[in-house]
Amino acid sequence: MSGSNERGRNGGRRANPPGSGERLADWADGRLGIYQLAKSQMRKVFPDHWSFMFGEICLYSFIILILTGTYLTLFFEPSTAEVVYNGPYEPLKGVLVTKAYESTVDISMEVRGGLLIRQLHHWAALVFVAGMLCHMMRVFFTGAFRRPREVNWLFGWTLLMLGIVTGLTGYSLPDDLLSGTGLRFAQGAILSVPVIGTYLSFFLFGGEFPGDDFIARLYPVHILLLPGIMLGLVAAHLILVFYHKHTQFAGPGRSEKNVIGAPFMPIYVAKAGGFFFLVFGVLTIMAAVATINPVWAFGPYRTDLVTTGAQPDWYLGFSEGLIRVMPGWEINAWGHTLQLGVFLPFSLFPLVMTLMAVYPFIESWITGDRREHHVAQRPRNHPVRTGLGVAWLALYSVLLIGGGNDIVAMHLHLSINAITWFVRIGFFVVPVLAYVVTKRICNGLQRRDRHKALHGRESGTIKRLPHGEFIEVHEPLTRAELYTLNAHEQPPAYELGPAVDENGVARKFTVRQRVRARLAKAMYGPGSYVPKATVEEYQALHAGWHESERDPSAH
Repeated sequence: MSGSNERGRNGGRRANPPGSGERLADWADGRLGIYQLAKSQMRKVFPDHWSFMFGEICLYSFIILILTGTYLTLFFEPSTAEVVYNGPYEPLKGVLVTKAYESTVDISMEVRGGLLIRQLHHWAALVFVAGMLCHMMRVFFTGAFRRPREVNWLFGWTLLMLGIVTGLTGYSLPDDLLSGTGLRFAQGAILSVPVIGTYLSFFLFGGEFPGDDFIARLYPVHILLLPGIMLGLVAAHLILVFYHKHTQFAGPGRSEKNVIGAPFMPIYVAKAGGFFFLVFGVLTIMAAVATINPVWAFGPYRTDLVTTGAQPDWYLGFSEGLIRVMPGWEINAWGHTLQLGVFLPFSLFPLVMTLMAVYPFIESWITGDRREHHVAQRPRNHPVRTGLGVAWLALYSVLLIGGGNDIVAMHLHLSINAITWFVRIGFFVVPVLAYVVTKRICNGLQRRDRHKALHGRESGTIKRLPHGEFIEVHEPLTRAELYTLNAHEQPPAYELGPAVDENGVARKFTVRQRVRARLAKAMYGPGSYVPKATVEEYQALHAGWHESERDPSAH
């Protein structure tokens, strides 16, 4: 054997012929160039941070949605044809129901593992949207949407909107009393659209509500059209993430031109694989122990009935809260009625979401910054942006209370009118308060960082100076800590400049320039942030009279 090995080495040939798997790998590499691609990309370094898990939760929840949704399509019947229920659930025996509702109950009662898969699908949808919102807020607060990641921000925003719409269509398929009530709400909002509202309603529902075709129309949209678009967007999003990598937080050795982290293979892939099974396990436990959407308890949809305490999924509470608390204003003109009490809040929801989509481009225009950014910002170092984000979340929370005003009133024993007026007033007041408080908190944290950078860390040791003064001894920070505290930029605000030029002629400014200057002053002008500690301040403080604070024996 050793002789044959020696002959193989001397002859330049392998002693043992390659296996079938190796031959297949060689065949594929010769035609696709997989080896060279993997060799250059699989060792790519990615930064690491706990907040990146939000994006991974979104991805894994989406995969679980695809798997569980595929299973459910094998048993669900998307038909509004009416049949008499004769299944195992006794309270429904003899009740006239649609085939869609009957198949949903059968999945829950008769299909092996059907109820678990149904609930896993529903929980994964809720976590998917929640994960996307948290992920986008992480990107927003850290400035990770700046160039070159604006397109990826738009991909993420589109996925969020499609996730909301997909959740609405899936929520409506069982044709139970709760989903039917939600569809009726959506149909009323569509009817409020001027001129074309009636046409849109007839197109979507195939005639007068509820129509005979709406489930058959929602079904392919829910299982094919929207998931297909989302799958393409997820792929594009991941390609850009792989190309640009995550933003890394400031620290020693980290800059806009390098990446400090772990290689994609094997560390990143191993961690991601383990986290996928962790998310899958947690969602499965939730599906097994927490009942969600018990359609058998609601009963089939009837146009003359409404469920008590009917509530949408949390991510639609924003829009429903707007409509519930809006005064019932309407305009009658030329034989037509414009229902402002529904149309205005119905229009406000996409308007707020659109502002969220275009914010990166607005900030880029205000700052005039065209550089690439790969270092994330600490939220405290951008008080205005952080305040705007918290104000948006505060507005969402207030309107979520409005979307469940009946439930809140019942559980807290309050007047539903009092809650409605609280939401109406809070719609204007709470976001402003949230913005002001958040900005002040950020400024306070900046002052603390500045003091910490100049004076060092509080040690908790109190000493008395010879002249009787008590001081706390501060421990100097390491160079790495000082760098981290002062690595952020504080760009000056854009200014219009003097009103007259050097010849005394009045300068003309466009409306665009004036708006940009005002926004820049609000975002970066006086009072927007606390100047960070400079090297000169640090050296002067530690080389002069304040030396005694570090070394009391100097007195």
